[in-house]
This record gives sequence, C-alpha cells and structure tokens, in this order.
Amino acid sequence: MLRIFATLARGAAARACEDVLDQHALPLLEQQIREAAAALDGSRRALAQAMAQQGADAKREAGLRDRLADLETRAVAALAGGREDLAGEAAEAIAALEADLASLAEARAAFDREVEALRRTVQEGGRQLAELERGRRLAEAGEAVRRLRVRRGEGAPGAGPALAEAQATLRRLREKQAQEAAVAEAMTILDAAQPACIAERLEEAGFGPRTRPNAASVMERLRAKAAGAPAAS
Repeated sequence: MLRIFATLARGAAARACEDVLDQHALPLLEQQIREAAAALDGSRRALAQAMAQQGADAKREAGLRDRLADLETRAVAALAGGREDLAGEAAEAIAALEADLASLAEARAAFDREVEALRRTVQEGGRQLAELERGRRLAEAGEAVRRLRVRRGEGAPGAGPALAEAQATLRRLREKQAQEAAVAEAMTILDAAQPACIAERLEEAGFGPRTRPNAASVMERLRAKAAGAPAAS
C-alpha cells in the first residue's frame, strides 16, 4: 500500500511539474533561446580566434620557408666559393628549419581540422537557433490567439452557453426594435389615410374651400377693411 501511495505521489508530482512547464512554456523557451544564443556567440568568438591563429601560423610558415630558401641559396654560394665550413653550418640550420616546418605543418593540419569542425558546429548552431527563433515567434503568435479566444470566451468553461444566451438576447432586442419600427411606419401610413388628413392635403393643393386661415387670406381681409374704412381728415 505504501508503495502505491509513493507511486501516486510521484505521478502527481510529475503531473504538477508538467502543468508548470505547460503554463510557463513560452517564457522557458525564450530563456533557453537566449542561453543558446549566448553559447553560440561564444563559439563564434572562439572560431574567430582560431581563424586568427590560422593566419598567424600561415605567416610563420611562410617566414620559415623564406628563411629556408635564403639559407639554401647562400649555402650553394658558399659551396661554390669553397667555403664548405660555412656551407656545413648552413646545412645544419636548414635541417633545423625543415624540422620546424614539418612540425608546424603537422600542427597546422590538425588545427585546421579542428577549426573546420568548429566552423560546421557554429553554422549548424546558427541554423538551429534561427529555426528556434522562428518557432518561438509562431508559438508567441499562437499564444496571443489563444489569449484572445479566452478573452472572447471561446474555449473557456461555461462560455458557450453564456455566448449563446447573449446572442439570443441581442437577436430578440433587434427583432423587437424592428417590430416597433414597422408598427410606427404602419401608424404613419394609417394616419395619412384618414379623411381629415386627406382633406388637409387636398386643401393645401388648392382643391375646395380653405378651412384654415393662412397669411394670404388674412391679407385679403385686411385689404378689404382698409378699402371700406373712412379716410382720415
């Protein structure tokens, strides 16, 4: 029984750890990418230093070869001039230079292989880092979309019924407003069809006697009164 409880505890701990990783996956990925970028930058600096050393070794080898060629020329001239003693000393120096050149060439070959391996590692690291950065941007965009959906209620527990109820309420409100607008329009049409309203419209058009005074009729009445009034002395 204790073993079962211990197994359950380990399972719960592993699940909790996975939940934490899931909740903080994006910040964790960003930090891991930053660390990988820092490590890659260090590798690039190391590669640059190694390439600089390659250049220095090449210059050293070229210098040794120049000295070797110069000594050989001088040794041949000494032999031609009958100075075998000097030619012998030159031969010893040439032998030492050739040994140095052989050792340097061997060391350079090994170093060049290491530099080439480091170069491939840096190139591959750069490619992988670029892929990780693209993946991070996609993950960040996906997380933004997920947060937007959560804010809109999609995927949230109980959000489906709440959204459906809200949409139904809005639909009922719009239907009620449309119905009230239709009723108001119908009332306007009915009012216009009433006899009194039709008579007013005919009167305004000049058909039949005028039932309501207007400015023109008032002016006619005033002119008539003015014509019949006695002149002032």
